[in-house]
Amino acid sequence: MPSAAPDAITVPTAEVELAIGGMTCASCSSRIERKLNRIEGVTASVNLATEKARVAYGGQVAVPDLIATVEKLGYSAHEIVPEPPVDADSPEPSGSPEAHEADALRQRFTVSAVLALPVILMAMVPALQFDNWQWLSLTLAAPVVVWGGLPFHRAAWTNARHGAATMDTLVSVGTLAAFGWSLWALFFGDAGMPGMRHGFDLTVSRADGSSTIYLEVAAGVVTFILLGRWLEARAKRKAGAALRALLELGARDAAVLRGGVEVRVPVAALRVGDRFVVRPGEKIATDGTVVEGASAIDASLLTGESVPVDVVVGSPVTGATVNAGGRLVVEATRVGADTQLAHMAKLVEDAQNGKAQVQRLADRIAAVFVPVVLLIAAGTLGWWLGTTGDANAAFTAAVAVLIIACPCALGLATPTALMVGTGRGAQLGILIKGPEVLESTRRVDTVVLDKTGTVTSGRMELVSVVTDGSAQDSVRDEEVLRYAAAVEQASEHPVGRAVAAGFDGELPPVSDFANTPGLGVRGTAEGRTVLVGRAALLASEGISVPASGALAAARSAAEAEGRTAVLVAWDGRVRAVLGVADAVKPTSAEAVARLRELGLKPLLLTGDNADVARTVAAEVGIAAEDVIAEVLPQDKVDVVRRLQAEGRTVAMVGDGVNDAAALATADLGLAMGTGTDAAIQAGDLTLVRGDLRVAADAIRLARRTLATIKGNLFWAFGYNVAALPLAAAGLLNPMIAGAAMAFSSVFVVSNSLRLRRFS
Repeated sequence: MPSAAPDAITVPTAEVELAIGGMTCASCSSRIERKLNRIEGVTASVNLATEKARVAYGGQVAVPDLIATVEKLGYSAHEIVPEPPVDADSPEPSGSPEAHEADALRQRFTVSAVLALPVILMAMVPALQFDNWQWLSLTLAAPVVVWGGLPFHRAAWTNARHGAATMDTLVSVGTLAAFGWSLWALFFGDAGMPGMRHGFDLTVSRADGSSTIYLEVAAGVVTFILLGRWLEARAKRKAGAALRALLELGARDAAVLRGGVEVRVPVAALRVGDRFVVRPGEKIATDGTVVEGASAIDASLLTGESVPVDVVVGSPVTGATVNAGGRLVVEATRVGADTQLAHMAKLVEDAQNGKAQVQRLADRIAAVFVPVVLLIAAGTLGWWLGTTGDANAAFTAAVAVLIIACPCALGLATPTALMVGTGRGAQLGILIKGPEVLESTRRVDTVVLDKTGTVTSGRMELVSVVTDGSAQDSVRDEEVLRYAAAVEQASEHPVGRAVAAGFDGELPPVSDFANTPGLGVRGTAEGRTVLVGRAALLASEGISVPASGALAAARSAAEAEGRTAVLVAWDGRVRAVLGVADAVKPTSAEAVARLRELGLKPLLLTGDNADVARTVAAEVGIAAEDVIAEVLPQDKVDVVRRLQAEGRTVAMVGDGVNDAAALATADLGLAMGTGTDAAIQAGDLTLVRGDLRVAADAIRLARRTLATIKGNLFWAFGYNVAALPLAAAGLLNPMIAGAAMAFSSVFVVSNSLRLRRFS
């Protein structure tokens, strides 16, 4: 019997990342996404901000098929091949597509500005109009319109092929219409005659189209829009920096044990089961299990936990955390894309993909404005031809509609306000990443504050010293600190360093120093054997901890508040209890009050334990019911999403790698500049000084900048829209169109400069 034909073979789904070129607005990315998703077995997500598409495919589909589909739409595409790890000291590559795009736009803008300025001056200042000046204007304007405006013409053609219209369409049609009419007037009309002059008359009157040229309008529009695009492209060069910062946190290489000998290999060469050595101060290369040694691990970058975690044989450890104590041998259990660090990078990327789809304000306005203007221009042409039969008057009116509608000031509306606002923000210690950031600041009603490094200092500090004052041979605080700091100064443990830093004076020499991992240290100073650490360390030396009295109360209070209680003993008796904790910043309480004044509800979110979180919250004025503690990085993302599902618009303030995904998921991410690069790059706003009070200033500045951008957009369109009826009626003097264009640009820039006075 013949076997059945294998007509339904299941092929494992593969994933590929494509770099997409030629996208200019959200309609481009959505068009590509829709086209790819129509292919059977394909699921695609296109990110406009990073100009990438993530595609899952299967069946008979191959990568060349996906690329061909994108290219048929008029865009470029190529597969992104992961690059091998680079050395930490190697310079960052400068030949990225983002850098080339910004450089190309800068070159186009510079050349266009140099050529367009004389054209605009000659058209607007009659005293500069010498004989045959119009032919010089044509010579200067032609390269601007054709070469400088090529990106707009190309995008408009691509959009037209698919029945779409964007701001590029309006810019292209308007400038080409103005330029084309000018050519007709120069070669076939009266505008090319020697001695022709353009008067500057700001009156509404019917113009003679055959003697009117619009070269200054065409060249000016192209130049101003290029300026805006260049400013946007400069910001786009940083796309994907959050993911790079995350991945760069990991170790570059590892000392792998091969036949009992340490061999340095790149982290990418690690395999599950490999054993590698981690010395004090080194990063752990990948996720694994301790098979030899004991130490304290500083995991604050990934977990937010300020207290170092003691590890022994059998303890799990995470890649990118730092060995703060002794020598360890770790066996790799997860490598590459399976590590916790890689999973966190994917969280950030997924969150950014979701947020990158927000359209810019200008794009949303253009989505309605552009088709309406094109219809008005076509209607004007048809009405004049139908009612008067005068082709000259009909084309003059239609071209006037396109010219006055050309949003010259729109190209400056967002970039200038953003440039001035961000410049003022930088002076105040605030970095704003882009215009899409600002929309959320107006709607934000909840602010989630990370604890470690944001509300607190992020490092262990000595916060209390309690001695047994009832004993006959009681000691002073200074004496306790002197001996404790002397012994701890040789310790590598962060708690020990905090104790050592708590005494400013001269320390006695210490001999017979010994470190008991996970318990504490001991040493001899001035003939006294001093022990500093946990109760178990003292018990091993036969020293009992008092069950009552001032020391017992101090120890219980410290533990209840989530602090680390450190016991100090010598001569067979406990002398003091030291409280070590991540101290609250002195400005945090004032910052919380300022955030409340802006109408925001503050919540405290932390990976630390609940006792520590409630203590910190009470100190800064946050209610206990607004504290969410003991959460992992992925849980932080879930908390933000839950708040968003409840209808809240959430701002997140954080500083660690563990906050990066939550910062990217939140409607508004504010990263402390004193934190990690991953958090800074994932955030929308960066607070350079690390002062939480600046968060309130950042939101105020962002809201003010957004209001300025909206005002600019209103006026950028206001002049044009108000004059459209006059243009359609054939009563618009072309000089009024040029003056309105120039004045709207001056107004937009002047309005943006008001942000310099923000305080």
